[in-house]
Amino acid sequence: MTRCPAGPEREALREAAVQAFLPVARRLARRYGSPIDHREDLYQVACLGLLHAIDRFDPDRGHAFLSFAVPTIDGELKRHLRDHTWHVHVPRTIRDQHRRVRQAQEELRRAGYADGGTLGDLHQLTGLPEQDIRLVLRAERARDPASIDERRGAQHSVALAERMGSEDPALERVTDHVAVAALLASLPERERRILHLYFFRGMTQRQIAECIGISQMHVSRLIDRACTSLRRRLTC
Repeated sequence: MTRCPAGPEREALREAAVQAFLPVARRLARRYGSPIDHREDLYQVACLGLLHAIDRFDPDRGHAFLSFAVPTIDGELKRHLRDHTWHVHVPRTIRDQHRRVRQAQEELRRAGYADGGTLGDLHQLTGLPEQDIRLVLRAERARDPASIDERRGAQHSVALAERMGSEDPALERVTDHVAVAALLASLPERERRILHLYFFRGMTQRQIAECIGISQMHVSRLIDRACTSLRRRLTC
């Protein structure tokens, strides 16, 4: 192919070379493993690496084509995995270990382990400590996180976003509630009871006055005095 000038013959030879080495590209892509919906993407990247290898190979150097093609395809795959498959930043050490674990899982699946093997199986194949393997498997979630628009539940009727919690506005008042509760305990019993009936039971001042046995005006003064005292002590 390299001896042919540009033209139909060269293109035909190039196409024949691509067809001949496509199985190599697929095999290299499968070594890295990938979520099933991304495997074709990885294969396409491997094919692109194969094209680069075919176009750049120089037979005059005296090397076999595969000795040049395999590192070229492998490098293309590594760049793709580095730049496009991790949606959350993961340290390079974890990414390198992840590749070894995924290769081991693929090997175990071909051997009949449908689940990719246990931690012990992966440890024997990779030599990595089980603690590191656990971390790698957890980090793998960063490659393909779930979309908040994903439909789940019965008949996929509810989006994941609809099931996620939101910020509770009452949280902003928790500190105030705790502080007020401590100060309420220091008020006279009658004032505490009046505040409870007024703010928590929803009773009117007239109803409180009849319940306590004092005038409505007196109830109003006690509420005002208690609230002023609490406000002053909370802000001092």
